[in-house]
Amino acid sequence: MIRFSSVIITFLLLINMSVYSQVAYAPDLKVLNKIVDSVFVDLRQKEAPLIGISAGRTHEGSSVVRSTYIDAVLRAGGKPFIIPAITDGAMLRDMVKDLDGLVMTGGEDIDPLYYKEEQSAEVTVVDSIRDTYDLMLIKLATDRNVPVLAICRGEQIVNVAFGGSLYQDIPSQIKESKLNHNQTESRTIGTHNVSVEKDSKLGEILGTTSLLTNTFHHQAVKDVAPGFRVVARTNDGVVEAIEAYPNRSILGIQWHPEGHVSGGDTTMLKIFKFIVKEAEIYQKAKAIHSRILSVDTHCDTPLEFKRSGFDIGKREDNQVNIPKMEEGMLDAIFFAAYTGQGARDKESTQKAVDKIEGLIKGIYTQVDKNKDICGIAYTADDLVRLKKEGKKAIFIGIENGYGIGKDIRNIARFQKMGVNYITLCHTKDNDICDTSSDTKHEWNGLSPYGREVVKEMNRLGVLVDISHVGEKTFWDVIQLSDQPIIASHSSVQALCYHDRNLTDKQMQAIANKGGVVQICLVDLFVNKDTKKANLEDAMNHIDYAVKVAGIDHVGIASDFDGGGGLIGCRGSNDMINITVKLLERGYTESDISKIWGGNFLRVLTDVQQSRKD
Repeated sequence: MIRFSSVIITFLLLINMSVYSQVAYAPDLKVLNKIVDSVFVDLRQKEAPLIGISAGRTHEGSSVVRSTYIDAVLRAGGKPFIIPAITDGAMLRDMVKDLDGLVMTGGEDIDPLYYKEEQSAEVTVVDSIRDTYDLMLIKLATDRNVPVLAICRGEQIVNVAFGGSLYQDIPSQIKESKLNHNQTESRTIGTHNVSVEKDSKLGEILGTTSLLTNTFHHQAVKDVAPGFRVVARTNDGVVEAIEAYPNRSILGIQWHPEGHVSGGDTTMLKIFKFIVKEAEIYQKAKAIHSRILSVDTHCDTPLEFKRSGFDIGKREDNQVNIPKMEEGMLDAIFFAAYTGQGARDKESTQKAVDKIEGLIKGIYTQVDKNKDICGIAYTADDLVRLKKEGKKAIFIGIENGYGIGKDIRNIARFQKMGVNYITLCHTKDNDICDTSSDTKHEWNGLSPYGREVVKEMNRLGVLVDISHVGEKTFWDVIQLSDQPIIASHSSVQALCYHDRNLTDKQMQAIANKGGVVQICLVDLFVNKDTKKANLEDAMNHIDYAVKVAGIDHVGIASDFDGGGGLIGCRGSNDMINITVKLLERGYTESDISKIWGGNFLRVLTDVQQSRKD
């Protein structure tokens, strides 16, 4: 009976994520197996988020992790996964793909060459393999926007990874410091005070602006990396915490909270509960993306094709390619065949037509080169099929009706090449209509030719896109079109005045016609202070559009590779962040499915099925 009880206590503590390592038990294989089997009674129990823990290395090259990190993750409700200290990029990538959160652990010094400094005499222990492993791990995780908690060395190497620098040795470089930053006391004991910024995420997590922490370091953050802010310091000015909030879930802490947690500290446990909570939201976002269809309705990536050797199948430094779509769990994107406005004589317009044809052919060439991972989509059904095949879908649109020239038959020609929408104009008036930007009000809306263009697009089942059009043009289209219309990449004028943005009445009119407004991720469309434009601003535009037009008439467009991109959403790999923010704002999976693609695909299908030829 004593033996049975000790085993039960051990496994109950293990299951309840307590300090299993401190419990002794007498072995009994039969009892052990029964208790293991009992774990599977409730198959409906929610799966805990998988929290990766970076490993250190012994002198012999073994991967090691202090049990206190594991225990802190368990206590917080996470499922710890020790990531071996290897430098095989493909293997690390495959492990990171499964993670919902990441804890970067402490350890030895970082090679100063990574922040362009010569190594000082005080830097005595550097492990080049550990440096490589950690930096690879950080890049792979943050490319996918996995929430990160970085501790001690972890904080320092995150700062270096994002372009910051370090004090190589506090005693010799910060001579005014009177504090001992490398205590001899137990890790459960705090020896110096840390002040936390009140308006920081860390301050919100801890519920305090002052706390006593342990300290085990002689290096510290010097120049904080771009995109991060210092949120905690000791009274000698040494940086104790950095964070990338509100647009990226990365928190760096110089002390060892896991040491305090092992001693029963509940305040420090809040830090681990926070990363587990962030991981739970990220886990839910990934699960939703596995079930829904996500579509970005506008990017200008075909303009990148002229670069020597460019390949959408490789992770290039532009904003949209297949690897980045995979990281952001984006299923489909519209490649816009774009031409700027030029002269309107017959010869010039024919050159524009030829350019559009060349760009479309370039799209097919890029897709054909990568047909094992992507395919051209013409319909919503194509997207469904491609997703089932594990491929990304590439739709085609034309930006600027100038590209159809003066021959209306080019609409049918391009439609047969896969074009699904045509943006009637760009930033200047053309033969079709007046623009919202540099306009001379030449037509006072649609031209006679433009009226025929709209009718022909309706007849052929090609979406009429009113992004970029002037207000009078907009109302002419609303009155003339017998099919729903779209704004492929526009935002809300009430939140940020720009001639490209839509008024409340315009959004309501699009909704009343059964169409959809695709909120655009261009800085000057979402915030007058473009340097501060961030993902929260874009989310405010989505919220507002939903309130005005309704949940069935709002979607998402990036305008990447053509001016799009905000703090917190710089490329297709960051699109998962939008879903995280939607969840945080209380949107349901049904709502998210509509915004991410359901609304647009409904309109696309309706218009395609209305074809009259």
